[in-house]
Amino acid sequence: MAAPSHPSGPAAASPGQAPAPEALSSEPLDIVGLLGGAHHPGAGAVVLFSGEVRDNNQGRAVSSLEYEAYAPLATSMIAEILATARQRWSLQTAVAQHRTGRVAVGDTAVVVITASAHRSEAYAANRYIIDRIKHEAPIWKCEHYADGTKEWGNNCNCHTVTGDVNKHIYETGG
Repeated sequence: MAAPSHPSGPAAASPGQAPAPEALSSEPLDIVGLLGGAHHPGAGAVVLFSGEVRDNNQGRAVSSLEYEAYAPLATSMIAEILATARQRWSLQTAVAQHRTGRVAVGDTAVVVITASAHRSEAYAANRYIIDRIKHEAPIWKCEHYADGTKEWGNNCNCHTVTGDVNKHIYETGG
């Protein structure tokens, strides 16, 4: 299924590229389509991160995840994160799309694709984008366990490492 596109939306593509996907999607993410649209003649490196739903968390069997988002703010925050990464690493492409709704084990919950002249920039930018989306965007995750219970997760628990609720791991180089 093709990812919905929005040519002038918050995750708008660079000039001359295909329209960027919406930042949020209630439909399965089209990794192949997203990757196909991410290539750029000035890029020597394309990095794709796909966050997958695994079947376990902290020793408990997971049957699925469910994501909810405050769409207006999440969309604008993801657009700002992408714009910052494009500028900081001189990216030719920066794309991110996150699922909402129920996501089965083995399915993709989030995709980030970056393209740049060299791999170091593409990798660094990709990590920066996923870390900021995970820790800052108003997207909430509920884990549904195989035993029938569920638990809304704390998307950001960096304070357990940094000792400061206002400092994220990626800001410390950790």
